[in-house]
Amino acid sequence: MSKKPKIGIHLGDANGVGPELVAKIAHSGILTEQCAPLIVSPLNVWEEGLKRAQVTVPFKVISTIEEFDPSTINLLDTKNLSKINIGECTEEAGKSAGDNLMTLLELCKQGHLEGFVFAPFNKTSLKMGGYNFESENKMFAHFFECSEHVCEVNVCGETWTSRVTSHIPLKDVATTINEKNITGAIELIDRLLKEFGIPNPKIGVAALNPHAGEHGTCGREEIDIIAPAVEKVKAKGLNVEGPISADIVFIRALKKNEYNAVVTMYHDQGQIALKLNNFDSGVTYHGGLPVIIATPAHGSAFDIAGKNIVSTNAMETALQLVAKTINNKNK
Repeated sequence: MSKKPKIGIHLGDANGVGPELVAKIAHSGILTEQCAPLIVSPLNVWEEGLKRAQVTVPFKVISTIEEFDPSTINLLDTKNLSKINIGECTEEAGKSAGDNLMTLLELCKQGHLEGFVFAPFNKTSLKMGGYNFESENKMFAHFFECSEHVCEVNVCGETWTSRVTSHIPLKDVATTINEKNITGAIELIDRLLKEFGIPNPKIGVAALNPHAGEHGTCGREEIDIIAPAVEKVKAKGLNVEGPISADIVFIRALKKNEYNAVVTMYHDQGQIALKLNNFDSGVTYHGGLPVIIATPAHGSAFDIAGKNIVSTNAMETALQLVAKTINNKNK
Protein backbone atom coordinates (compact mmCIF):
# COMPACT_ATOMS: atom_id res chain seq x y z
CA MET A 1 0.00 0.00 0.00
CA SER A 2 1.31 3.47 -0.92
CA LYS A 3 2.19 5.92 1.81
CA LYS A 4 -0.65 8.27 2.72
CA PRO A 5 0.07 11.98 2.26
CA LYS A 6 0.69 14.04 5.36
CA ILE A 7 -2.07 16.66 5.30
CA GLY A 8 -2.88 19.46 7.71
CA ILE A 9 -6.46 20.09 8.85
CA HIS A 10 -7.76 23.49 10.00
CA LEU A 11 -11.07 23.54 11.89
CA GLY A 12 -12.05 26.92 10.44
CA ASP A 13 -13.74 29.53 12.61
CA ALA A 14 -14.31 27.98 16.03
CA ASN A 15 -17.73 29.63 16.24
CA GLY A 16 -18.92 28.21 12.91
CA VAL A 17 -19.63 24.73 11.58
CA GLY A 18 -15.98 23.81 11.00
CA PRO A 19 -15.21 21.91 14.22
CA GLU A 20 -18.26 19.64 13.94
CA LEU A 21 -17.66 19.25 10.19
CA VAL A 22 -14.16 17.86 10.75
CA ALA A 23 -15.37 15.75 13.68
CA LYS A 24 -17.92 14.10 11.39
CA ILE A 25 -15.43 13.17 8.66
CA ALA A 26 -13.01 11.94 11.32
CA HIS A 27 -15.69 9.72 12.84
CA SER A 28 -16.71 8.35 9.43
CA GLY A 29 -13.14 7.19 8.76
CA ILE A 30 -12.74 9.33 5.64
CA LEU A 31 -10.07 11.51 7.25
CA THR A 32 -7.61 8.71 8.01
CA GLU A 33 -8.59 6.84 4.84
CA GLN A 34 -7.35 9.72 2.69
CA CYS A 35 -4.30 10.91 4.64
CA ALA A 36 -2.13 10.99 7.72
CA PRO A 37 -3.82 14.01 9.33
CA LEU A 38 -2.51 16.78 11.55
CA ILE A 39 -5.23 18.97 13.07
CA VAL A 40 -3.86 22.36 14.11
CA SER A 41 -6.24 23.75 16.74
CA PRO A 42 -6.74 24.44 20.41
CA LEU A 43 -7.73 21.21 22.12
CA ASN A 44 -10.92 22.77 23.53
CA VAL A 45 -12.17 23.68 20.04
CA TRP A 46 -11.65 20.13 18.77
CA GLU A 47 -13.39 18.68 21.83
CA GLU A 48 -16.27 21.10 21.25
CA GLY A 49 -16.51 19.86 17.65
CA LEU A 50 -16.69 16.25 18.79
CA LYS A 51 -19.37 17.21 21.30
CA ARG A 52 -21.44 19.09 18.69
CA ALA A 53 -21.18 16.17 16.25
CA GLN A 54 -22.01 13.71 19.05
CA VAL A 55 -19.10 11.43 18.17
CA THR A 56 -15.96 10.03 19.72
CA VAL A 57 -12.73 9.71 17.75
CA PRO A 58 -9.31 8.41 18.84
CA PHE A 59 -6.59 11.05 18.50
CA LYS A 60 -3.18 11.99 19.85
CA VAL A 61 -2.39 15.42 21.30
CA ILE A 62 1.11 16.60 20.38
CA SER A 63 3.06 19.72 21.25
CA THR A 64 5.66 19.57 18.47
CA ILE A 65 5.67 18.23 14.91
CA GLU A 66 8.39 15.76 15.88
CA GLU A 67 5.78 13.85 17.93
CA PHE A 68 3.62 13.23 14.84
CA ASP A 69 2.28 9.66 14.52
CA PRO A 70 1.12 8.77 10.97
CA SER A 71 -1.02 5.89 12.24
CA THR A 72 -3.60 8.10 13.96
CA ILE A 73 -5.23 11.54 14.01
CA ASN A 74 -2.77 14.04 15.50
CA LEU A 75 -3.78 17.31 17.13
CA LEU A 76 -1.19 20.05 17.54
CA ASP A 77 -2.64 21.95 20.50
CA THR A 78 -2.18 25.68 19.85
CA LYS A 79 -3.91 26.71 23.10
CA ASN A 80 -4.96 30.04 21.61
CA LEU A 81 -8.71 30.32 22.24
CA SER A 82 -10.23 30.65 25.70
CA LYS A 83 -13.91 31.14 24.83
CA ILE A 84 -16.14 29.65 22.14
CA ASN A 85 -19.19 31.75 21.17
CA ILE A 86 -21.19 29.63 18.73
CA GLY A 87 -22.65 31.65 15.88
CA GLU A 88 -20.81 34.89 16.66
CA CYS A 89 -17.97 36.88 15.11
CA THR A 90 -15.33 37.52 17.75
CA GLU A 91 -11.87 39.02 17.66
CA GLU A 92 -10.41 36.12 19.66
CA ALA A 93 -11.84 33.46 17.32
CA GLY A 94 -10.59 35.38 14.28
CA LYS A 95 -7.09 35.73 15.69
CA SER A 96 -7.03 32.05 16.71
CA ALA A 97 -8.10 30.98 13.21
CA GLY A 98 -5.52 33.24 11.59
CA ASP A 99 -2.73 32.16 13.91
CA ASN A 100 -3.50 28.48 13.33
CA LEU A 101 -3.49 29.12 9.61
CA MET A 102 -0.05 30.70 9.82
CA THR A 103 1.19 27.65 11.74
CA LEU A 104 -0.06 25.36 8.95
CA LEU A 105 1.55 27.53 6.26
CA GLU A 106 4.86 27.47 8.13
CA LEU A 107 4.70 23.68 8.54
CA CYS A 108 4.12 23.38 4.78
CA LYS A 109 6.97 25.77 4.03
CA GLN A 110 9.31 23.70 6.22
CA GLY A 111 8.29 20.51 4.40
CA HIS A 112 6.49 18.88 7.33
CA LEU A 113 3.14 18.87 5.48
CA GLU A 114 2.34 18.32 1.80
CA GLY A 115 -0.77 20.48 1.89
CA PHE A 116 -3.82 21.17 3.98
CA VAL A 117 -7.59 21.43 4.01
CA PHE A 118 -9.41 24.08 5.97
CA ALA A 119 -12.99 24.26 7.16
CA PRO A 120 -14.65 27.62 6.43
CA PHE A 121 -13.32 30.82 7.93
CA ASN A 122 -15.36 33.92 8.63
CA LYS A 123 -13.70 36.91 6.93
CA THR A 124 -15.18 39.40 9.39
CA SER A 125 -13.74 37.49 12.34
CA LEU A 126 -10.35 37.15 10.61
CA LYS A 127 -10.19 40.90 10.03
CA MET A 128 -11.27 41.58 13.62
CA GLY A 129 -8.41 39.31 14.68
CA GLY A 130 -5.83 41.31 12.70
CA TYR A 131 -5.74 39.32 9.44
CA ASN A 132 -6.87 42.07 7.10
CA PHE A 133 -6.53 40.41 3.69
CA GLU A 134 -8.90 40.62 0.72
CA SER A 135 -9.17 36.82 0.78
CA GLU A 136 -7.44 33.71 2.09
CA ASN A 137 -5.90 33.33 -1.34
CA LYS A 138 -4.22 36.73 -1.06
CA MET A 139 -2.96 35.75 2.39
CA PHE A 140 -1.42 32.54 1.04
CA ALA A 141 0.17 34.33 -1.92
CA HIS A 142 1.62 36.95 0.43
CA PHE A 143 3.05 34.29 2.74
CA PHE A 144 4.72 32.35 -0.07
CA GLU A 145 5.78 35.53 -1.92
CA CYS A 146 4.21 34.25 -5.15
CA SER A 147 5.07 36.14 -8.33
CA GLU A 148 3.07 34.06 -10.84
CA HIS A 149 -0.72 33.98 -11.30
CA VAL A 150 -2.47 32.80 -8.13
CA CYS A 151 -6.24 32.50 -7.84
CA GLU A 152 -9.10 30.63 -6.26
CA VAL A 153 -10.06 27.70 -8.46
CA ASN A 154 -13.57 26.38 -7.99
CA VAL A 155 -14.44 22.73 -8.53
CA CYS A 156 -17.96 21.37 -8.90
CA GLY A 157 -18.25 17.76 -9.95
CA GLU A 158 -16.09 17.32 -13.05
CA THR A 159 -15.95 21.03 -13.94
CA TRP A 160 -13.26 23.46 -12.76
CA THR A 161 -12.99 27.24 -13.07
CA SER A 162 -10.19 29.75 -12.66
CA ARG A 163 -10.59 33.54 -12.54
CA VAL A 164 -8.82 36.39 -14.25
CA THR A 165 -10.01 38.78 -11.52
CA SER A 166 -11.50 37.85 -8.18
CA HIS A 167 -12.46 39.94 -5.14
CA ILE A 168 -12.63 43.37 -6.77
CA PRO A 169 -15.57 45.69 -7.55
CA LEU A 170 -17.35 44.87 -10.79
CA LYS A 171 -16.70 48.40 -12.05
CA ASP A 172 -12.94 47.66 -12.03
CA VAL A 173 -13.02 44.36 -13.95
CA ALA A 174 -12.78 45.75 -17.50
CA THR A 175 -9.72 47.86 -16.65
CA THR A 176 -8.03 45.04 -14.72
CA ILE A 177 -8.11 42.21 -17.26
CA ASN A 178 -5.08 42.07 -19.54
CA GLU A 179 -3.22 39.53 -21.64
CA LYS A 180 -0.89 38.56 -18.80
CA ASN A 181 -3.55 37.69 -16.24
CA ILE A 182 -5.74 35.95 -18.84
CA THR A 183 -2.89 33.72 -20.03
CA GLY A 184 -1.92 33.17 -16.39
CA ALA A 185 -5.43 31.96 -15.49
CA ILE A 186 -5.53 29.64 -18.52
CA GLU A 187 -2.08 28.15 -17.94
CA LEU A 188 -2.79 27.72 -14.23
CA ILE A 189 -5.99 25.71 -14.71
CA ASP A 190 -4.33 23.64 -17.43
CA ARG A 191 -1.46 22.74 -15.08
CA LEU A 192 -3.74 21.97 -12.12
CA LEU A 193 -5.96 19.66 -14.16
CA LYS A 194 -2.91 17.80 -15.44
CA GLU A 195 -1.64 17.43 -11.86
CA PHE A 196 -5.08 16.10 -10.91
CA GLY A 197 -4.79 13.42 -13.60
CA ILE A 198 -6.42 14.85 -16.75
CA PRO A 199 -3.69 14.68 -19.42
CA ASN A 200 -5.13 17.04 -22.06
CA PRO A 201 -7.79 19.25 -20.46
CA LYS A 202 -10.21 21.14 -22.68
CA ILE A 203 -10.62 24.74 -21.52
CA GLY A 204 -13.27 27.29 -22.47
CA VAL A 205 -12.59 30.98 -21.90
CA ALA A 206 -15.59 33.18 -21.10
CA ALA A 207 -16.16 36.52 -22.78
CA LEU A 208 -16.60 39.67 -20.70
CA ASN A 209 -19.34 41.50 -22.59
CA PRO A 210 -22.87 40.40 -23.59
CA HIS A 211 -22.84 38.16 -26.67
CA ALA A 212 -19.01 38.19 -26.58
CA GLY A 213 -19.00 41.87 -27.54
CA GLU A 214 -21.03 41.42 -30.74
CA HIS A 215 -17.98 41.96 -32.97
CA GLY A 216 -17.02 45.12 -31.11
CA THR A 217 -20.39 46.83 -31.06
CA CYS A 218 -20.91 45.90 -27.39
CA GLY A 219 -17.34 46.24 -26.12
CA ARG A 220 -13.91 45.53 -27.58
CA GLU A 221 -12.28 43.55 -24.76
CA GLU A 222 -12.92 40.28 -26.60
CA ILE A 223 -11.20 41.55 -29.76
CA ASP A 224 -8.39 43.56 -28.20
CA ILE A 225 -7.49 41.50 -25.11
CA ILE A 226 -9.18 38.12 -24.64
CA ALA A 227 -8.86 36.62 -28.14
CA PRO A 228 -5.13 37.51 -28.47
CA ALA A 229 -4.47 35.94 -25.06
CA VAL A 230 -6.28 32.74 -26.09
CA GLU A 231 -4.28 32.56 -29.34
CA LYS A 232 -1.05 33.01 -27.39
CA VAL A 233 -1.66 29.96 -25.19
CA LYS A 234 -3.00 27.96 -28.15
CA ALA A 235 0.38 28.50 -29.80
CA LYS A 236 1.94 26.76 -26.77
CA GLY A 237 -0.18 23.69 -27.41
CA LEU A 238 -2.95 24.19 -24.85
CA ASN A 239 -6.40 22.84 -25.70
CA VAL A 240 -8.38 26.05 -25.32
CA GLU A 241 -11.27 27.90 -26.99
CA GLY A 242 -12.61 31.42 -26.56
CA PRO A 243 -13.81 33.97 -25.97
CA ILE A 244 -17.19 32.25 -25.61
CA SER A 245 -20.32 34.17 -24.65
CA ALA A 246 -20.70 33.84 -20.87
CA ASP A 247 -24.39 32.97 -21.13
CA ILE A 248 -23.62 29.72 -22.96
CA VAL A 249 -20.13 28.66 -21.87
CA PHE A 250 -21.40 26.87 -18.75
CA ILE A 251 -24.16 25.13 -20.71
CA ARG A 252 -21.40 23.70 -22.88
CA ALA A 253 -19.26 22.82 -19.84
CA LEU A 254 -21.83 21.54 -17.35
CA LYS A 255 -24.58 20.16 -19.58
CA LYS A 256 -22.72 19.07 -22.72
CA ASN A 257 -19.37 18.19 -21.06
CA GLU A 258 -17.41 20.00 -23.76
CA TYR A 259 -14.92 21.54 -21.32
CA ASN A 260 -13.07 20.32 -18.25
CA ALA A 261 -12.64 23.92 -17.14
CA VAL A 262 -13.90 27.43 -17.75
CA VAL A 263 -11.77 30.53 -17.27
CA THR A 264 -13.97 33.42 -16.13
CA MET A 265 -13.28 37.13 -16.18
CA TYR A 266 -14.69 37.86 -12.72
CA HIS A 267 -15.88 36.17 -9.54
CA ASP A 268 -19.64 35.79 -9.97
CA GLN A 269 -19.40 34.86 -13.65
CA GLY A 270 -18.30 31.40 -12.55
CA GLN A 271 -19.57 31.15 -8.99
CA ILE A 272 -23.24 31.61 -9.83
CA ALA A 273 -23.14 28.84 -12.42
CA LEU A 274 -21.27 26.36 -10.24
CA LYS A 275 -23.25 27.00 -7.08
CA LEU A 276 -26.54 26.64 -8.92
CA ASN A 277 -25.31 23.35 -10.33
CA ASN A 278 -24.25 21.75 -7.05
CA PHE A 279 -23.65 24.01 -4.06
CA ASP A 280 -23.39 21.22 -1.46
CA SER A 281 -20.26 19.63 -2.94
CA GLY A 282 -18.46 22.70 -4.30
CA VAL A 283 -14.78 23.12 -3.43
CA THR A 284 -12.37 26.05 -3.60
CA TYR A 285 -8.81 25.05 -4.53
CA HIS A 286 -6.09 27.64 -4.06
CA GLY A 287 -4.16 27.40 -7.32
CA GLY A 288 -0.68 28.63 -8.09
CA LEU A 289 0.80 28.03 -4.64
CA PRO A 290 3.77 25.76 -3.86
CA VAL A 291 1.53 23.52 -1.72
CA ILE A 292 -1.92 21.99 -2.24
CA ILE A 293 -4.70 23.79 -0.32
CA ALA A 294 -8.49 23.40 -0.59
CA THR A 295 -11.65 24.22 1.34
CA PRO A 296 -15.42 23.76 1.00
CA ALA A 297 -16.97 26.51 -1.13
CA HIS A 298 -19.65 27.17 1.49
CA GLY A 299 -19.13 29.52 4.42
CA SER A 300 -18.83 29.22 8.20
CA ALA A 301 -22.66 28.95 8.46
CA PHE A 302 -23.07 30.59 11.86
CA ASP A 303 -26.85 30.10 11.56
CA ILE A 304 -26.59 26.32 11.80
CA ALA A 305 -23.41 26.00 13.89
CA GLY A 306 -23.83 23.62 16.81
CA LYS A 307 -26.98 22.01 15.39
CA ASN A 308 -25.17 18.99 13.90
CA ILE A 309 -26.96 19.33 10.56
CA VAL A 310 -24.10 20.55 8.32
CA SER A 311 -23.42 18.39 5.25
CA THR A 312 -19.92 16.92 4.96
CA ASN A 313 -20.01 16.56 1.15
CA ALA A 314 -17.86 19.57 0.27
CA MET A 315 -15.34 18.93 3.06
CA GLU A 316 -14.96 15.32 1.94
CA THR A 317 -14.49 16.43 -1.68
CA ALA A 318 -11.89 19.02 -0.67
CA LEU A 319 -9.93 16.40 1.26
CA GLN A 320 -10.10 13.90 -1.60
CA LEU A 321 -8.97 16.54 -4.11
CA VAL A 322 -5.94 17.49 -2.02
CA ALA A 323 -4.98 13.87 -1.35
CA LYS A 324 -5.37 12.80 -4.99
CA THR A 325 -3.36 15.77 -6.31
CA ILE A 326 -0.54 15.12 -3.84
CA ASN A 327 -0.49 11.43 -4.70
CA ASN A 328 -0.36 12.19 -8.42
CA LYS A 329 2.51 14.64 -7.95
CA ASN A 330 4.40 12.05 -5.87
CA LYS A 331 4.17 9.31 -8.53
